[in-house]
Amino acid sequence: MLEVADNSVQLVVTSPPYPMIELWDDLFHQQGCRTFSDMHNLLAEVWRECYRVLIEGGIACINIGDALRKDNGGLRLFPNHVRITEHCESIGFTSLPFILWKKPTTRPNAFLGSGFLPPNAYVTQDCEFILLFRKGSPRSFPPKDFLRYASHYTKPQRDAWFTQIWQVPGARQENGDLDRRVAAYPEEIAKRLIRMFSIYGDTVIDPFLGTGTTMKVAKDHHRNSIGYEIDERLLPTIKERIAIPLDSVETAGQASSFKITRRD
Repeated sequence: MLEVADNSVQLVVTSPPYPMIELWDDLFHQQGCRTFSDMHNLLAEVWRECYRVLIEGGIACINIGDALRKDNGGLRLFPNHVRITEHCESIGFTSLPFILWKKPTTRPNAFLGSGFLPPNAYVTQDCEFILLFRKGSPRSFPPKDFLRYASHYTKPQRDAWFTQIWQVPGARQENGDLDRRVAAYPEEIAKRLIRMFSIYGDTVIDPFLGTGTTMKVAKDHHRNSIGYEIDERLLPTIKERIAIPLDSVETAGQASSFKITRRD
């Protein structure tokens, strides 16, 4: 993200492609990544850039799910949240208490394995992780900072948002194969994170922009935003969601990627 200056962004809110989830195999393979470690080494380059562009006290929020794949005649867990935590801490981030996003399901009795007979069944994966990291010391403000106080949340919001388990329905997917590739997270997730960890006028960045959820919610809550996306097929959807002028779209890095900036 060379177009973004050092220490210029207050918040990262993103959900990357999930390593070892079949949905994103082709995307990783196109980048030369075949193994679990290859995939996370590629993502770590993005976390390193996030660390660079964040201010002192800036927060990174990364939504990630673990993966189950067949291995040696059974299923094996690939703990994506663990590997991302390891990489982010090695870069210099401080880990903060994470959030478990429990997705309500219409199949509460779904299970994997041997039915009612022990011991070869598997615990159902119905949670994803929202990992939280801070760059350096907690962010400081002048006494009675106007924008900080204007950005306050209510007690019911605080009580619901700062608990470790969130039950939020997943985003509805309506655009066929393209949306399945993107697997957008719901606006409610982005809204909570942006309200919790930024103030009016801050800049929020999403290095895996997808359909533009982060930027749309940032705009709705009076934050500036920057987004990166490599799939040009998503550009019309992003532009429609966040109502951006054409001159806000720039080629960034590779010819096949673009950066979008919105300032309110």
